[in-house]
Amino acid sequence: MSLELVAHGEPAVYLTFPSLAEVGLPHATTTRHCPGIASFSEPISPQAPKPPFRAEAASTLANAGLAMHRVSYARQVHGADAGRAPEGGGFAGLVDILTTTERGVPLAIFTADCLAIVLYDPVARVLGLAHVGWRGTVRGTTQAAVRSVCERGGVASRLRVAIAPSIGPCCYEVDEPVTAEFERVFGQRWTGWGAPAGNGHVMLDLWAANEALLRGAGVAPASIDNPRLCTACHPELLYSYRKGNRGRLVTLAALP
Repeated sequence: MSLELVAHGEPAVYLTFPSLAEVGLPHATTTRHCPGIASFSEPISPQAPKPPFRAEAASTLANAGLAMHRVSYARQVHGADAGRAPEGGGFAGLVDILTTTERGVPLAIFTADCLAIVLYDPVARVLGLAHVGWRGTVRGTTQAAVRSVCERGGVASRLRVAIAPSIGPCCYEVDEPVTAEFERVFGQRWTGWGAPAGNGHVMLDLWAANEALLRGAGVAPASIDNPRLCTACHPELLYSYRKGNRGRLVTLAALP
């Protein structure tokens, strides 16, 4: 099952998933039209962290039910470590997975081609967000995200999971150093997640790979919502690092 994203505004400033809205989870994925989001030229510093949002973003995202003065965020490092959102929000460290059991604390993941994955157990009321690129895929970030939510009381088979807009196999061409890592970690299984593109290159399907890893971690296939919206195919709406964009999309969610 994969549901459509719903755009908010004209032009759309953020997108939401009906599958998450139906269980009452405040959330949003921003577009390139959302004001007040820090660009890649304004990195999150671990020495002097400050929220990478300006007042315009807080005002806009309040319409999605997100209290941005409590937002929790991290400096993402393409790893598989998880951090717990500080009480009341704030900087969570150098991690690629954020979790919380505190109501009203938005978790924020920044992307511009990588996957942002939302994981929510509506019974245990545990929330996790993860940043997963090709490095995160081979390093086990997706499985670690499921494990981190379950360590806080969630149950994998109950999770509602959504994969935000990210680069698709139509546009994600990789070469031998990447495919070698996939073969090292996954053996020949990985060949089902890519199509030959010539000259030893492959069109890699990170969506298929991470959907498979989620299922392997115990998530019900019908509970994985992936609209398969490619960032590189939609420059009018989304940022794509592969297309030379310096902006960032942000996927956020908060426990109701």
